[in-house]
Amino acid sequence: QVQLVESGGGLVQAGGSLRLSCVGSGVALAIYDMGWYRQAPGKQRELVASITRGGTTRYADSVKGRFTISRDNAKNTVYLEMNNLKPEDTAVYYCKRLQVSDWGQGTQVTVSS
Repeated sequence: QVQLVESGGGLVQAGGSLRLSCVGSGVALAIYDMGWYRQAPGKQRELVASITRGGTTRYADSVKGRFTISRDNAKNTVYLEMNNLKPEDTAVYYCKRLQVSDWGQGTQVTVSS
């Protein structure tokens, strides 16, 4: 059974940092392009960062320069390093294979002002 489990969220003050982790089970993440998405209450889900199988990264303008997506294939894990967090980053964050609809539970990130 394919599972993607996000973790690392929490409550932080503006300017703080968090590192989110996405661990795959029953699937080898190394062979997929991966993305981190977020959804805030009342807003559409958006792609904030992606990384290809070859390691090419892209970021939404809203997080560029603050977030870094990376992957550790030996650990079957994709990370999202979030720095200089802002209240508008508050959302549930999800990881997903770009080409597959396999949404998990996500992890809550709350940034206080």
